[in-house]
Amino acid sequence: MTDAPAPKRAVRAAFDKAAGSYDAVASVQRAACDQLLTLASEQGFSPERILDAGCGTGYALAGLQRTFPGAELLALDFAPAMLRQHPPGLALPLCADLEQLPIADNSLDALWSSYALQWCNPRKAFPELARSLRPGGQLWIATLGPGTLGELRDAFSHVDSEDHVLRFQPPEVIEDAAEDAGLRVLRSERDNLYAWAPDLRSLLRDIKTLGAHQTGAPRRRAPLGKAAWARLAAAYEAHRTPAGLPAAYDTFWLIAEKR
Repeated sequence: MTDAPAPKRAVRAAFDKAAGSYDAVASVQRAACDQLLTLASEQGFSPERILDAGCGTGYALAGLQRTFPGAELLALDFAPAMLRQHPPGLALPLCADLEQLPIADNSLDALWSSYALQWCNPRKAFPELARSLRPGGQLWIATLGPGTLGELRDAFSHVDSEDHVLRFQPPEVIEDAAEDAGLRVLRSERDNLYAWAPDLRSLLRDIKTLGAHQTGAPRRRAPLGKAAWARLAAAYEAHRTPAGLPAAYDTFWLIAEKR
């Protein structure tokens, strides 16, 4: 499992389209950032130059500025519309891919990436991340694991035998790629974060609003018929809780240091 989970062009287009409405439904994404910031701040590290790689609409930047007030911030995303959502002057914007960073060797003290690495091939991304860090620099990452949207995968299993939801890389693949790139893992955590919706249509609409509908298999399919939709909705109801229908985001946080 080393290939990127979806075509980059399709992912970029999805996030460009989602940029204006993304923040309204990004509660899980904010929670992942908040936990990553907690882990980063506990390292007792004082970086002078930080890159937010896969910055999206820039939610993490204010927290990074607050936690590391003396640091220069750079913000990189491969979706131009996401960069246009940033407050002016908070960080230097860069439009590029994690697998081809426009960053000089050994030029960063810290590299932050939350919910972006899952769209990359880790064997391509980690060498780039490591190359950009100075020796002793730190990498702070949150990414999605294979249990993401497991409820949706289970519900689709009642409709047909195809895989409608992509399985992201397991933590052991991420850690191995980091170690092979010359990084030493300092700390890791894994937990499910949940989004909630009152019904299946609302849940799927929120996923699409996030641009995350590219978590579906890349091959184009015909829309579900009424009977198939009814089976899907009924199967998803088995996961209902008092809070509504859940959508799990299997989240893996990693703190590493360049050797």
